[in-house]
Amino acid sequence: MLLRHAKSAWPEGVADHDRPLGERGRNAAPLVGAYMERKGLIPGLAIVSTARRARETWTLVKGILPPPIPARETRDIYEVAAPGILATIRAVDPAIRNLLVVGHNPGMEDLAHQLAGSGKQEALARMQQKFPTAALAVFEFDGSGWEDLAPDGCRLIDFVTPRQLA
Repeated sequence: MLLRHAKSAWPEGVADHDRPLGERGRNAAPLVGAYMERKGLIPGLAIVSTARRARETWTLVKGILPPPIPARETRDIYEVAAPGILATIRAVDPAIRNLLVVGHNPGMEDLAHQLAGSGKQEALARMQQKFPTAALAVFEFDGSGWEDLAPDGCRLIDFVTPRQLA
């Protein structure tokens, strides 16, 4: 699962890495968490960017999900292109069956487009149009571990945005 962080604020004088969520983001993230809980999309691990807005998004999402869900914060997915995010995912222990990555555009959107070799046509079309803040792309793939994850190797199962969930 790839989750773009929720909508952030742009306070004057605050470094990009330290930007908090805005009100819209604080409202959207729990909607995504509730959706994940309803659909049984419970990660065995969350990889979360160290940027404040990504960490705050994860905090609000995980507050809806059944605990405990281990998380690993890493700067390896902050301001990183799709290949870097993919490398981080490929390094995950294959014992983790469901993975959530909470990160940033353009890397998250680019990776989602690269991974989606097939899937639900409606979801693919929506994802191709826009990958807004707090959007969640849900994939499945055949492989024995995360190292097998490859471009065009996944099926897009769902793509949801806060606007759909509100």
